[in-house]
Amino acid sequence: MNEKKTRNRRSTDCSSCKGSISVARRNVAKLRTDLMKEQLATFRSQLEDFARKHKNDIRKNPTFRSQFHEMCAKVGVDPLASNKGFWAELLGIGDFYYELGVQIVDICLATRAHNGGLINLQELCKLLRQRRKSDRELVSEDDCLRAISKLKVLHQEVQFFQVLGSGFEVISVGKKKLVRSVPTELNKDHNQILELAQAQGFVTVDEVERQLSWTSGRAIDALDTLLDDGLAMIDDGHRDGKRRHWFPCVSSIISAVLADS
Repeated sequence: MNEKKTRNRRSTDCSSCKGSISVARRNVAKLRTDLMKEQLATFRSQLEDFARKHKNDIRKNPTFRSQFHEMCAKVGVDPLASNKGFWAELLGIGDFYYELGVQIVDICLATRAHNGGLINLQELCKLLRQRRKSDRELVSEDDCLRAISKLKVLHQEVQFFQVLGSGFEVISVGKKKLVRSVPTELNKDHNQILELAQAQGFVTVDEVERQLSWTSGRAIDALDTLLDDGLAMIDDGHRDGKRRHWFPCVSSIISAVLADS
Protein backbone atom coordinates (compact mmCIF):
# COMPACT_ATOMS: atom_id res chain seq x y z
CA MET A 1 0.00 0.00 0.00
CA ASN A 2 2.78 2.40 0.96
CA GLU A 3 4.68 1.51 -2.24
CA LYS A 4 1.58 2.34 -4.30
CA LYS A 5 1.25 5.76 -2.62
CA THR A 6 4.95 6.40 -3.26
CA ARG A 7 4.55 5.57 -6.94
CA ASN A 8 1.53 7.88 -7.20
CA ARG A 9 3.47 10.71 -5.58
CA ARG A 10 6.38 10.15 -7.99
CA SER A 11 3.98 10.16 -10.92
CA THR A 12 2.41 13.40 -9.69
CA ASP A 13 5.83 14.96 -9.18
CA CYS A 14 6.90 13.97 -12.71
CA SER A 15 3.74 15.44 -14.22
CA SER A 16 4.27 18.63 -12.26
CA CYS A 17 7.90 18.76 -13.39
CA LYS A 18 6.93 18.30 -17.07
CA GLY A 19 4.32 21.01 -16.70
CA SER A 20 6.87 23.39 -15.23
CA ILE A 21 9.33 22.66 -18.04
CA SER A 22 6.61 23.28 -20.64
CA VAL A 23 5.70 26.62 -19.02
CA ALA A 24 9.39 27.58 -18.83
CA ARG A 25 9.85 26.82 -22.53
CA ARG A 26 6.84 28.93 -23.47
CA ASN A 27 8.15 31.79 -21.35
CA VAL A 28 11.59 31.57 -22.98
CA ALA A 29 10.00 31.50 -26.45
CA LYS A 30 7.87 34.53 -25.58
CA LEU A 31 10.90 36.41 -24.26
CA ARG A 32 12.79 35.68 -27.48
CA THR A 33 9.85 36.80 -29.61
CA ASP A 34 9.42 40.00 -27.61
CA LEU A 35 13.15 40.69 -27.88
CA MET A 36 13.10 40.17 -31.64
CA LYS A 37 10.10 42.49 -31.99
CA GLU A 38 11.87 45.12 -29.90
CA GLN A 39 15.05 44.83 -31.98
CA LEU A 40 13.03 44.99 -35.21
CA ALA A 41 11.25 48.13 -34.00
CA THR A 42 14.62 49.66 -33.16
CA PHE A 43 16.01 48.77 -36.59
CA ARG A 44 12.97 50.30 -38.31
CA SER A 45 13.29 53.46 -36.26
CA GLN A 46 16.97 53.71 -37.18
CA LEU A 47 16.06 53.07 -40.82
CA GLU A 48 13.58 55.95 -40.75
CA ASP A 49 16.24 58.23 -39.24
CA PHE A 50 18.69 57.10 -41.92
CA ALA A 51 16.13 57.80 -44.66
CA ARG A 52 15.46 61.30 -43.31
CA LYS A 53 19.17 62.06 -43.21
CA HIS A 54 20.00 60.68 -46.66
CA LYS A 55 16.75 61.24 -48.57
CA ASN A 56 18.45 63.31 -51.27
CA ASP A 57 21.03 60.57 -51.92
CA ILE A 58 18.26 57.96 -52.04
CA ARG A 59 16.37 59.99 -54.60
CA LYS A 60 19.30 60.91 -56.86
CA ASN A 61 21.88 58.11 -56.53
CA PRO A 62 20.77 54.74 -58.02
CA THR A 63 23.51 52.77 -56.22
CA PHE A 64 22.63 54.33 -52.89
CA ARG A 65 18.93 53.72 -53.63
CA SER A 66 19.56 50.04 -54.34
CA GLN A 67 21.49 49.63 -51.08
CA PHE A 68 18.67 51.37 -49.22
CA HIS A 69 16.17 48.87 -50.64
CA GLU A 70 18.39 46.01 -49.44
CA MET A 71 18.45 47.53 -45.95
CA CYS A 72 14.66 47.80 -46.00
CA ALA A 73 14.25 44.18 -47.07
CA LYS A 74 16.35 42.96 -44.13
CA VAL A 75 13.89 44.46 -41.62
CA GLY A 76 10.74 43.63 -43.57
CA VAL A 77 10.01 47.15 -44.84
CA ASP A 78 8.75 47.73 -48.38
CA PRO A 79 8.83 51.46 -49.26
CA LEU A 80 6.98 50.68 -52.50
CA ALA A 81 4.08 48.77 -50.95
CA SER A 82 1.93 51.88 -51.29
CA ASN A 83 2.11 55.33 -52.79
CA LYS A 84 0.76 56.73 -49.52
CA GLY A 85 2.05 56.85 -45.97
CA PHE A 86 5.35 57.59 -44.24
CA TRP A 87 7.81 56.39 -46.91
CA ALA A 88 5.95 57.96 -49.81
CA GLU A 89 5.69 61.29 -48.01
CA LEU A 90 9.32 61.24 -46.85
CA LEU A 91 11.08 60.06 -50.00
CA GLY A 92 8.56 60.39 -52.80
CA ILE A 93 9.99 57.21 -54.35
CA GLY A 94 6.49 55.87 -54.95
CA ASP A 95 5.96 58.66 -57.48
CA PHE A 96 9.44 58.01 -58.89
CA TYR A 97 8.68 54.33 -59.60
CA TYR A 98 5.19 55.14 -60.80
CA GLU A 99 6.69 57.51 -63.38
CA LEU A 100 9.24 54.86 -64.37
CA GLY A 101 6.45 52.33 -64.75
CA VAL A 102 4.51 54.61 -67.10
CA GLN A 103 7.61 55.21 -69.23
CA ILE A 104 8.52 51.51 -69.29
CA VAL A 105 5.03 50.58 -70.47
CA ASP A 106 5.21 53.30 -73.13
CA ILE A 107 8.60 52.07 -74.39
CA CYS A 108 7.45 48.45 -74.49
CA LEU A 109 4.38 49.46 -76.50
CA ALA A 110 6.48 51.58 -78.88
CA THR A 111 8.95 48.75 -79.54
CA ARG A 112 6.46 45.87 -79.64
CA ALA A 113 6.12 45.99 -83.43
CA HIS A 114 9.89 45.46 -83.72
CA ASN A 115 10.54 42.92 -80.95
CA GLY A 116 7.23 41.13 -80.48
CA GLY A 117 6.89 42.28 -76.86
CA LEU A 118 10.22 40.91 -75.65
CA ILE A 119 12.99 43.43 -74.95
CA ASN A 120 16.44 43.16 -73.42
CA LEU A 121 16.51 44.76 -69.95
CA GLN A 122 19.73 46.63 -70.80
CA GLU A 123 18.15 47.96 -73.98
CA LEU A 124 15.04 49.00 -72.06
CA CYS A 125 17.15 50.88 -69.50
CA LYS A 126 19.13 52.56 -72.30
CA LEU A 127 15.93 53.80 -73.96
CA LEU A 128 14.58 54.87 -70.59
CA ARG A 129 17.69 56.93 -69.84
CA GLN A 130 17.45 58.59 -73.27
CA ARG A 131 13.89 59.57 -72.51
CA ARG A 132 14.77 60.85 -69.04
CA LYS A 133 18.06 62.57 -69.91
CA SER A 134 16.73 65.94 -68.75
CA ASP A 135 15.60 64.52 -65.39
CA ARG A 136 17.71 64.84 -62.27
CA GLU A 137 17.41 61.26 -61.06
CA LEU A 138 19.63 58.63 -62.65
CA VAL A 139 18.08 55.24 -63.40
CA SER A 140 19.68 51.81 -62.88
CA GLU A 141 18.65 48.33 -63.97
CA ASP A 142 17.65 47.69 -60.36
CA ASP A 143 15.25 50.64 -60.60
CA CYS A 144 13.75 49.19 -63.78
CA LEU A 145 13.27 45.79 -62.16
CA ARG A 146 11.59 47.34 -59.11
CA ALA A 147 9.33 49.50 -61.27
CA ILE A 148 8.27 46.46 -63.31
CA SER A 149 7.61 44.36 -60.19
CA LYS A 150 5.55 47.18 -58.67
CA LEU A 151 3.55 48.16 -61.76
CA LYS A 152 0.41 46.63 -60.31
CA VAL A 153 1.19 47.10 -56.61
CA LEU A 154 1.92 50.81 -56.75
CA HIS A 155 -1.31 51.97 -58.35
CA GLN A 156 -3.87 49.19 -58.39
CA GLU A 157 -6.65 51.73 -58.75
CA VAL A 158 -5.35 52.87 -62.15
CA GLN A 159 -6.97 50.87 -64.95
CA PHE A 160 -3.98 51.57 -67.22
CA PHE A 161 -1.79 49.42 -64.99
CA GLN A 162 -4.44 46.80 -64.35
CA VAL A 163 -4.59 46.12 -68.08
CA LEU A 164 -0.90 46.44 -68.98
CA GLY A 165 1.07 46.15 -65.74
CA SER A 166 -0.21 42.73 -64.76
CA GLY A 167 1.22 41.16 -67.92
CA PHE A 168 4.79 42.31 -67.43
CA GLU A 169 7.42 39.76 -66.47
CA VAL A 170 11.20 39.56 -66.33
CA ILE A 171 12.68 36.29 -67.62
CA SER A 172 16.27 35.06 -67.82
CA VAL A 173 17.68 33.66 -71.06
CA GLY A 174 21.31 32.70 -70.75
CA LYS A 175 23.14 35.64 -69.20
CA LYS A 176 20.55 38.19 -70.22
CA LYS A 177 17.36 39.40 -68.58
CA LEU A 178 14.44 40.04 -70.93
CA VAL A 179 11.27 41.99 -70.19
CA ARG A 180 8.14 40.38 -71.59
CA SER A 181 5.09 42.58 -72.07
CA VAL A 182 2.88 40.10 -73.92
CA PRO A 183 1.60 36.68 -72.77
CA THR A 184 3.93 34.77 -75.11
CA GLU A 185 5.01 31.38 -73.76
CA LEU A 186 8.60 30.37 -74.51
CA ASN A 187 9.55 26.71 -74.30
CA LYS A 188 13.02 25.22 -73.86
CA ASP A 189 13.75 25.21 -77.62
CA HIS A 190 12.88 28.90 -77.92
CA ASN A 191 15.07 29.81 -74.96
CA GLN A 192 18.01 27.87 -76.42
CA ILE A 193 17.70 29.72 -79.74
CA LEU A 194 17.51 33.10 -77.98
CA GLU A 195 20.57 32.20 -75.93
CA LEU A 196 22.45 31.16 -79.07
CA ALA A 197 21.47 34.42 -80.80
CA GLN A 198 23.04 36.52 -78.05
CA ALA A 199 26.48 36.15 -79.64
CA GLN A 200 25.62 37.95 -82.92
CA GLY A 201 22.00 39.02 -82.58
CA PHE A 202 20.91 36.46 -85.17
CA VAL A 203 21.07 32.75 -86.06
CA THR A 204 20.75 30.66 -89.20
CA VAL A 205 19.09 27.28 -89.53
CA ASP A 206 22.49 25.65 -90.18
CA GLU A 207 23.95 27.28 -87.08
CA VAL A 208 21.06 26.08 -84.89
CA GLU A 209 21.41 22.53 -86.26
CA ARG A 210 25.17 22.51 -85.69
CA GLN A 211 25.40 24.25 -82.31
CA LEU A 212 22.37 22.57 -80.69
CA SER A 213 22.64 19.20 -82.49
CA TRP A 214 19.06 19.49 -83.76
CA THR A 215 17.43 18.12 -86.86
CA SER A 216 16.54 20.57 -89.61
CA GLY A 217 12.82 20.11 -88.91
CA ARG A 218 13.19 20.93 -85.23
CA ALA A 219 15.22 24.07 -85.95
CA ILE A 220 12.84 25.34 -88.63
CA ASP A 221 9.76 24.65 -86.49
CA ALA A 222 11.15 26.58 -83.50
CA LEU A 223 12.32 29.49 -85.66
CA ASP A 224 8.98 29.69 -87.47
CA THR A 225 7.15 29.85 -84.14
CA LEU A 226 9.37 32.70 -82.94
CA LEU A 227 8.83 34.44 -86.28
CA ASP A 228 5.04 34.04 -86.05
CA ASP A 229 5.10 35.47 -82.50
CA GLY A 230 6.88 38.58 -83.79
CA LEU A 231 10.09 37.87 -81.87
CA ALA A 232 12.27 37.39 -84.98
CA MET A 233 12.99 39.34 -88.16
CA ILE A 234 14.04 37.82 -91.49
CA ASP A 235 17.13 38.98 -93.38
CA ASP A 236 17.73 37.36 -96.79
CA GLY A 237 20.13 39.91 -98.27
CA HIS A 238 23.44 38.03 -97.95
CA ARG A 239 25.84 36.65 -100.56
CA ASP A 240 26.00 33.22 -98.97
CA GLY A 241 22.25 32.87 -99.51
CA LYS A 242 21.66 31.89 -95.89
CA ARG A 243 18.65 33.41 -94.18
CA ARG A 244 19.37 35.23 -90.94
CA HIS A 245 16.81 35.24 -88.14
CA TRP A 246 17.42 38.44 -86.18
CA PHE A 247 16.19 38.78 -82.61
CA PRO A 248 15.78 42.41 -81.52
CA CYS A 249 15.35 41.33 -77.88
CA VAL A 250 19.00 40.23 -77.71
CA SER A 251 20.54 42.73 -80.13
CA SER A 252 20.90 46.49 -80.17
CA ILE A 253 18.95 47.27 -83.33
CA ILE A 254 15.93 48.66 -81.47
CA SER A 255 17.73 51.85 -80.46
CA ALA A 256 18.70 52.50 -84.08
CA VAL A 257 15.16 51.83 -85.30
CA LEU A 258 13.64 54.22 -82.75
CA ALA A 259 16.30 56.83 -83.47
CA ASP A 260 15.49 56.74 -87.17
CA SER A 261 11.76 57.02 -86.45
